[in-house]
Amino acid sequence: MADAAKEEQLHLTFVLERIREMIDYLNQRAQTASTDDGRDTDEAETAEEVAARVVERLREVHLDGLTRSQSEPYFGRLDFQEEGEARPAALYIGKRGVEDIDDGNRMVIDWRAPVASMFYAFAGQEESSYETQEGEVRGRVSLKRNVVIRNGKLQRAVDSYVSGQDNLNVTDEFLLYRLEEHKDNRLRDIVSSIQAEQDRIIRAVRSQAVVIQGVAGSGKTTVALHRLAYLLYQYADRLNPERMVIFAPNEMFMDYISDVLPELGVGGVQQTTFTAWALKVLNYEVKLQSSEGQLERWFGQKQEQHAQEFELSRVKGSIDLLRRMDHRLKQMEADFIPQNDFEPWPGQVLPVSQIAHWFQKEYVHYPLATRRERVLARIKRWYESEYKRVKEDDKTGAIKKQAASRFRSYRTKWTEVKAVDLYQRLLNEVLPGFSVPSQEVTKGKGKKSNRPQVQAEDLAPLLYLNLKLNGMDARDNFHHVVIDEAQDFSPLQIAVLKEYCPSQSFTILGDLSQSIHTYQGITDWAEFMDLFETEKQAYFQLNVSYRSTMEIIEFANHILQEFSGFTKAEPVFRSGDPVSIHHVEKSNQADSIARVLDTWQETVETVAVVTPSTASAKQLYDDLRHSGVSVKLIDKSDEPYAGGISVVPVYLTKGLEFDAVFITDVNEETYPFTALAAKLLYVGCTRALHRLQIFYSTTPSSLLKNVLQEQIS
Repeated sequence: MADAAKEEQLHLTFVLERIREMIDYLNQRAQTASTDDGRDTDEAETAEEVAARVVERLREVHLDGLTRSQSEPYFGRLDFQEEGEARPAALYIGKRGVEDIDDGNRMVIDWRAPVASMFYAFAGQEESSYETQEGEVRGRVSLKRNVVIRNGKLQRAVDSYVSGQDNLNVTDEFLLYRLEEHKDNRLRDIVSSIQAEQDRIIRAVRSQAVVIQGVAGSGKTTVALHRLAYLLYQYADRLNPERMVIFAPNEMFMDYISDVLPELGVGGVQQTTFTAWALKVLNYEVKLQSSEGQLERWFGQKQEQHAQEFELSRVKGSIDLLRRMDHRLKQMEADFIPQNDFEPWPGQVLPVSQIAHWFQKEYVHYPLATRRERVLARIKRWYESEYKRVKEDDKTGAIKKQAASRFRSYRTKWTEVKAVDLYQRLLNEVLPGFSVPSQEVTKGKGKKSNRPQVQAEDLAPLLYLNLKLNGMDARDNFHHVVIDEAQDFSPLQIAVLKEYCPSQSFTILGDLSQSIHTYQGITDWAEFMDLFETEKQAYFQLNVSYRSTMEIIEFANHILQEFSGFTKAEPVFRSGDPVSIHHVEKSNQADSIARVLDTWQETVETVAVVTPSTASAKQLYDDLRHSGVSVKLIDKSDEPYAGGISVVPVYLTKGLEFDAVFITDVNEETYPFTALAAKLLYVGCTRALHRLQIFYSTTPSSLLKNVLQEQIS
């Protein structure tokens, strides 16, 4: 391997020097262009000036790519001899392509390019190929090398395959090297360590719904982000990043993943939550009722204690409700037109048959509310045109006044339908007695107005009704939709998003074993896949967990093993400290954690102290500070995660990961033997990369009965 490192050091020196030369050249061009641009900014641009501005923008993009590449120009090398060629070519793979501006030579190939797919798919066979628009390109691989470069310095060069030699079997060694790295407060890209099964998902065709069932730590979120970057690269002429969206579970998670796309050279992609997006589309005509504590209220309770509320939430997210809404809209459409002619003044009649023709034929492709306004506007134009014929005889203007008065009266017979009102009536049919409450909202200078107050699960049906009644703003149309933690979405949410993404280009990812919001989520991915045409869907399963050690994954698997619908996570061969379970009095938890942290010192960078509730998180946060621990409290989903040591309720940890995790109060009363409690505990355990400690203070949770019983002290 020493020869490999020496060879790569020489090549790295050459590449970095050439990159610096190109940066200097582009900067000089920028200075020249700035000096030559003496045009008055108020003058209209000529065609040549527009072209020059485009060229300048391309130069800026090129310069930015080169500047970013200086730190880590590439991470892999593949020597590939294409059929018909005399010798192999050394292909260097990086996060972004680098092309020599003098001769056009590809010094570094973008990881998303077709030829780079061989680097990820290669598994030791000499014969290899990749697909292009022109067809398959075949050849032979003689070398695959993993390279680690940090801040322009070569740190590692490992050959995972050399033609003619025995299988070196070091691919796993390189992966483990990357997995052993400590976490900071942001999710990282995995370009250099994408596995073959992950690469197949990333490169799946665009116009379909890709559903990913991935166990905790399988990299599904990162894979989805890389897929988005891949699609933008491959379909740059058809996809606009500003028309792509990532739906994240909360704002804290959005902040956590915020560095990945920029690092991959992608900007402008929308990142939001379904709730925030829905309220915006509804023009904030409804107010969201606080759901804080909803999960905690159900957490640990028996099913029958909240069965009615649970069932109501399920109904609101069901496709059955969508069908009821469609049925009601058809009924409304059939009865929408007043069943009488319009007579603006005696003797002048517009037959109801003509009005019906306009409504049911000419304007049938418009949404219902828009049709109403267009037909009424047509009627108004009709009587105004007819009035011109009698205007000279209407000396006093009595006919004109009469026509306006009759039109106003006639207009009131056309029901003005609002989504909230229609939704209220529908819910009363499905669940008699249910009501959408409203509350008084202050609107500037003491003015007040009633704005309906709804729950989060009301937003999807309201969006659907609003869409059918008022249509869609073209700016809300998506080219591609990514949904993270999708197991907590309802089928109706997916159906609504389909309306906003006509191409049906989706990446839907989650883990049924982590479906803690079961009151609105799903129990089977078929509930989503059945919403798409068979040829428009693809299902992938990621069962290997790359995040945690073998000990942590095996521990977490035991927690869920007695519950149905559980997908067992398969750990990579990375061993670490055993999971420890301790009896610690509640009053001593903070001191015990502080002592353990002292022994770890510099060996961990990020730590989560996971509690069963927001209240217990606040109390333990105070206790830890009193014990001298520098700690942060995360008790809201809109708080940024800043790294270091954090105290956080278990339901807010999903999607995050930490070097080490303490889970406190794993008692029978806080984590009873229920599916919901088991999933919450599983989520908490699988946040840990390297170390996991479990504390209980009274009777240990029966969920631990199959988990290393001999360790309970």
